[in-house]
Amino acid sequence: MEIQILGAHQLELKGTRLTSLLIDGTLIVDAGGLTSALSLTEQKKIKAVLLTHHHFDHTRDLVTLAANAAYYWQGQLKVYALSYTLDVVTNCLLDGKIYSNFLEYPSKEKPTLILEAIEPYDRKTIAGHGVLALPVKHSVPTIGYQITSSDVQHSNELSAGLFYTGDTTVGISDCWQHISPQLLIAEVIGPNKYGDWLKKAGHLSAELLKEELTQFRQLKGYLPRVIVIHIGNLFEQEIKEEVAQIAQELEADISLGYEDMKVTL
Repeated sequence: MEIQILGAHQLELKGTRLTSLLIDGTLIVDAGGLTSALSLTEQKKIKAVLLTHHHFDHTRDLVTLAANAAYYWQGQLKVYALSYTLDVVTNCLLDGKIYSNFLEYPSKEKPTLILEAIEPYDRKTIAGHGVLALPVKHSVPTIGYQITSSDVQHSNELSAGLFYTGDTTVGISDCWQHISPQLLIAEVIGPNKYGDWLKKAGHLSAELLKEELTQFRQLKGYLPRVIVIHIGNLFEQEIKEEVAQIAQELEADISLGYEDMKVTL
């Protein structure tokens, strides 16, 4: 399995993009900074999109990806998310008021985007991958995803692949009993000094992430490799230092992700 981080940051600036992952060239997880990261040829290979929640920095490029698919190769894409997420995205992003309605274009019979609800604890095969959706705590309904390659997708204990938390705060440990990933992709949006505010806003600092990882190790007896994304641009150096500190304290492989980073499992 190859994971490419298309966007690793909270804000879009020169050199940084909004959150998005590409799995094996065919499966997108969150669509914040997507189309500016990939050529048309690469975009044409995408079969499906998983959304963790409806916030704009995770959904924006659904519109640009759909436009490219509709106008350049007349393709269809499946979009999976919570029913709540799909309702918000339909009414606020894909309503046809500021651009084409890709839920009906080029026709209602063959629209560019096909929306499919996925519920917490659902297991599905999507774009050739095993997908397990797990609820995580954030300011709005949100799910994280365990994603495995096809050779292990029917295992009862998904002991491979990655788990991506999406935006979340303390309490991700509720997911740990369901997963055993090789790679954990989590968020750290701000520094430790804002820990109390981050918890209220539904986010993590390095120290809060450490608490969750400590519980993972206690339950599972190991720690996977951890890559941190959704990085707050203004605090990146401080976050980098604090993540390095928890990596040292936990004696674990924990580091910041970056745009176009590739990881092979």
